Amino acid sequence: MNPIPSSKIKIFIRTFGCQMNVYDSQVAAGLLLNEGYEITEEMGEADIILLNTCSIRKKAEDKVYSQLGYLRRLKRERPSLILGVGGCMAQREGEKILGKSPSVDLVFGTHQICNLPPLLSKVIRERRRLIAIGEGEIVAKGVKAYRIDKRRAYVAIMRGCNNHCTYCVVPSARGRQRSRPPEEIIKEIENLAEEGYKEITLLGQNVTAYGKDLEAVRDFATLLERINEIEGIEKIRYLTSHPKDMNERLLETLSRLSKVSRDLHLPVQSGSNRILKAMGRGYTREEYLGIIERLRSLIPQIDITTDIIVGFPGEREEDFQDTLELMKEIRFTNAYMFKYSPRPETPAEKMAGQIPEEKKLQRLHKVIDLQREIMRNNS
Repeated sequence: MNPIPSSKIKIFIRTFGCQMNVYDSQVAAGLLLNEGYEITEEMGEADIILLNTCSIRKKAEDKVYSQLGYLRRLKRERPSLILGVGGCMAQREGEKILGKSPSVDLVFGTHQICNLPPLLSKVIRERRRLIAIGEGEIVAKGVKAYRIDKRRAYVAIMRGCNNHCTYCVVPSARGRQRSRPPEEIIKEIENLAEEGYKEITLLGQNVTAYGKDLEAVRDFATLLERINEIEGIEKIRYLTSHPKDMNERLLETLSRLSKVSRDLHLPVQSGSNRILKAMGRGYTREEYLGIIERLRSLIPQIDITTDIIVGFPGEREEDFQDTLELMKEIRFTNAYMFKYSPRPETPAEKMAGQIPEEKKLQRLHKVIDLQREIMRNNS
């Protein structure tokens, strides 16, 4: 494989998964452009193909391995092609990816985005496979993310999560919570406003916990207040919130800031207190309902969406019925509904009472049908 001058190298990035992954890909592209690489939207003309992966469910990982199967055949035709796998799956699987996919040249974890240019340079120069999944900077300072949309922008305000939901791989894939200093965030958004961006979406695995890991007393409500004052920004969105962090100060702040979206995504996951406890969610059904009631009293026009998991280990019929009743009571604007997917190295994977796939699918179809009915009646 002959090294290609970096000014002529074309890179294609395919992103799997959540908005944070999309943002990470934008940052990676910005870093690579800054080093003289070219970004292409056509996989067929790329010299380097990078997959930014998701690990939240097994299905997401299966999609990546399916794509790698296709790319293995492509590499047989073009031996000089460089293949890289990054993101959450790379962070968790590491060496396993190199073992399962001999065509992969580089595996880089979620903490290694900022080191991507030198890693690629080393692969090209030394013609050997590399793996990098250690700790690193959470944001590439001074590097402009590569954004195609010139009106709406993602901005990461934190990385990782300190919650330990028993079904979730985020702590192992993203690490512990690390909030960016507010001054960095404000400066980035001010620059976006100067460039003509009108709408921003603040990203984090749990944005409502923002600032709890910073030395100075900071919180998400204060950050929203500061962003709301930035001239040129017209709409502020944020993903994702956690019910246990929706305190009265935050609810009141959301109600009075004119630029903050009236759309709220607030995952409930289950309507059963027994299952919520087994999930390690940190709130009860009654507390969640209280938050919704308070939000609707403060912001009557609010649209609330949610996530629901059915078939969690030990979920009895009465637990499932509690979820259906909660959906009927709240009448979510929309819901993302999933059957429980066991993930390696999570406590839930080893719990007693694993639900058969057929039962999980039956329950999933029921919640989907109910949500569709709610949406028809809401409209």
